[in-house]
Amino acid sequence: LVVYFVVFVALVIAALVAGQRGGGDRKVGNIFGGRGRGGGLPNFWLWYWIWGPRWRLGRPYYGHRWERTLDRDDKVPFYKKVFAFVFGPARPAPTQKQLDRAKLRLIRARSGVISTADLVEHTGSGFDEAEEEMGRLLGAYDGEAAVSPDGELVYAFPDLMTTVRGGRKPKEPNPAWLRLEPELELTGNTPGANAVVVGMNAFTLAASATAPWFIFPRLGLGGTAAWVGLVLVPVIFSILFFAGPLVRMAGVGIENRRRAHRNVRRVLLGYVYRRALDGDDVGVAEAHAFVEGKLTDQLVRRAAVERVLDELATELNADVSVLDEGSVRYRFGAIPQQMAASESARRRLRLDERAVDDIVFSTADTPEEASRRDMELFDRELSPAELDLDRYLPSLDRVGYEHDFELVAFEEKLERRKGRDDD
Repeated sequence: LVVYFVVFVALVIAALVAGQRGGGDRKVGNIFGGRGRGGGLPNFWLWYWIWGPRWRLGRPYYGHRWERTLDRDDKVPFYKKVFAFVFGPARPAPTQKQLDRAKLRLIRARSGVISTADLVEHTGSGFDEAEEEMGRLLGAYDGEAAVSPDGELVYAFPDLMTTVRGGRKPKEPNPAWLRLEPELELTGNTPGANAVVVGMNAFTLAASATAPWFIFPRLGLGGTAAWVGLVLVPVIFSILFFAGPLVRMAGVGIENRRRAHRNVRRVLLGYVYRRALDGDDVGVAEAHAFVEGKLTDQLVRRAAVERVLDELATELNADVSVLDEGSVRYRFGAIPQQMAASESARRRLRLDERAVDDIVFSTADTPEEASRRDMELFDRELSPAELDLDRYLPSLDRVGYEHDFELVAFEEKLERRKGRDDD
């Protein structure tokens, strides 16, 4: 696009000049930045703006929101925005280590012991998915599972607490309702950048389509090569250029509907957890009013809230009752039970106070010894009313968004800093 745009700007100017001179002067070499009258200087700054020599080749562009987090002298080259217009901004591909970072912070902040309900509160995922993830975390970080007398599983990670003992306990990561997903943008560019790209491509399309009648006669061009290189190829290219975002529009719309559903679930989780810890049931009407009041930038339908409540009820085997007037009430007893079980285990194990060489769970234990160990761990499991579980539900009065690029931003910042130090 950029090359054709520059070529056609030069050809149009040359054609205009030739037309004013009656076609007598068709030398257009200076138009491309030849010598004389300082012509090279503007071209230098043009290509500097387009290609950005400070930009490392292959470095991704995640969109204008990410661009605002960069240093002032770390400018995104224009060609990246051209590619983003057609193909969309780059999507971060975080490593498993990056994905686990916040989960490990959660485990350490909660004294090395969590339940599935704790993990779902942070990730917003389904409980079945969270149970599978807990199994992976157990294997990856040498965790152990224990069963409470009520049959609730809690998961302890003694090895993860070795970096916490004697130091400051990590701050908890944000819960799911402070980690909502913003809408996926079609191009990732600002409206101004998109306008420039559209203008350049529209000019290229118009100039190439009219070249046989405007440019060719004035500059004496013709033949198969001119038709292919200056008409056929740029016209097809420009049409495909405009078609790119139109084709992607449907996929972006589908993804944004999925994100909207996940956001409803994440906001609703905070409300459901709050009601469950208070011992109250949940109705569709008040749940819809709560979510609608928090997600003011998207349309929240009552049916969408009811669908999420049904999903949670299935995942947690909730008690569902229908009142005489026909309204449905949901009671999520598993949430306080799981959170009470993990809090009881925290108080009993005190992993953040143990010595490094203390044996918490022995792999040599027989099944009978492991069962006795679990019973001792929960010899007096505290009820939710006896525990201060409210502190695990922060900022229920507001919501927040977390961008995809935030998962990889820390490593990229370190890499850029290392590059500057090496220079």
